[in-house]
Amino acid sequence: MLLLMLLPFSLSAQKRKKHQSQTDQYPQELYSSMEYRLLGPFRGGRSAAVTGVPGQPDLFYFGAAGGGVWKTTDGGNSWSNISDGYFGGSIGSVAVADSDHNVIYVGGGEKTVRGNVSSGYGVWKSVDAGKTWKSMGLDKSRHISRMRIHPDNPDIVYAAVMGNIYKATDERGVYKTTDGGKTWNKILFANDMAGAVDLIIDPTNPRNLYASTWRIQRTPYSLSSGGEGSALWKSTDSGENWERISDNKGFPQDTLGIIGVTVSPKNGDRVWAIVENKEKGGLYRSDDAGKTWSQVNDERKLRQRAWYYTRVYADSEDEDKVYVLNVRYHRSTDGGKTFETFNAPHGDHHDLWIAPEDSQRMIIGDDGGAQVSYDGGENWSTYHNQPTAQFYRVTTDNAFPYRIYAAQQDNSTIRI
Repeated sequence: MLLLMLLPFSLSAQKRKKHQSQTDQYPQELYSSMEYRLLGPFRGGRSAAVTGVPGQPDLFYFGAAGGGVWKTTDGGNSWSNISDGYFGGSIGSVAVADSDHNVIYVGGGEKTVRGNVSSGYGVWKSVDAGKTWKSMGLDKSRHISRMRIHPDNPDIVYAAVMGNIYKATDERGVYKTTDGGKTWNKILFANDMAGAVDLIIDPTNPRNLYASTWRIQRTPYSLSSGGEGSALWKSTDSGENWERISDNKGFPQDTLGIIGVTVSPKNGDRVWAIVENKEKGGLYRSDDAGKTWSQVNDERKLRQRAWYYTRVYADSEDEDKVYVLNVRYHRSTDGGKTFETFNAPHGDHHDLWIAPEDSQRMIIGDDGGAQVSYDGGENWSTYHNQPTAQFYRVTTDNAFPYRIYAAQQDNSTIRI
């Protein structure tokens, strides 16, 4: 009996000794000088955070779901990573200060809450156009879906924090700093299951803020969207007080899900909201700064798979022109009544920036990365110049030299 009891221990020791001998036959010095290097391919992966810079037509930034922050100084012809070595690859928001273009704020954690969603590392700030970065807190935010900077003061910044999408947390809500990120105050909180998903400063009056909160819970294999806490909010005193304007006349009153919001730079009374709602979902418009609402369009193409899209953007020069992002992107020139559908080089669109001084200049973020247009979306730059595509699986064959095969998210299978 004693021999039988000792036998497993003896076999285990033999296995460990055999494994050790196999390891020892490959001296460590053979590998000590090896370094990782980029093999490709040079095509983009999911991006839900893009921005340009007013008055600098060739300068743009985007944040990838798995590749950090990237910068172009030639209108999207080439891109350079500016975040490696500072923070993780999952980016939810990128914002450049209008009053000082060297100041950039980045919010970590993508807002496209797929089953393979990645969280981030709080807020990061650069004061030299991305050459160096410094951590500025909100370390437990997990997912920051928007960062907005006061147009006249780069030290006043707002962050829309979704928080941990897998469990209840008090870290959710809208946060504000007045000292450049040294300290943050929570200025809007719905509940511990509803985080802030969209946020905009009224371009005509920076005291006016609009924010949406979204009740969302993710599991590895399912998602629950909507319920108590999902709402649209407005502040007229820089975030000191908030009114729940989704309670106002014309807005759907039953269960709400995710809401996207924007304000026309040409008319501060013109507010748009794209709303997830089972019975009355669609695009809503207010012409009195959110006091009353009317549904202007309920087409399915604008609101399908709402949890993955639901973004709306006002044109910078025409108050009747508005964009809604989805599998493809859609543009209305008649105040939202009808929409024309367009294709960028890739599908599944998540973010759009339109230059305030020239509405023909824009950058779009989608499941293929970021692309730049100078003619209002008629033509776009390529996404085959940004190595940020995500991989599900990687393997090699038995050829010599061997070939690498990999399956990419929304980008087919590649061989190198």
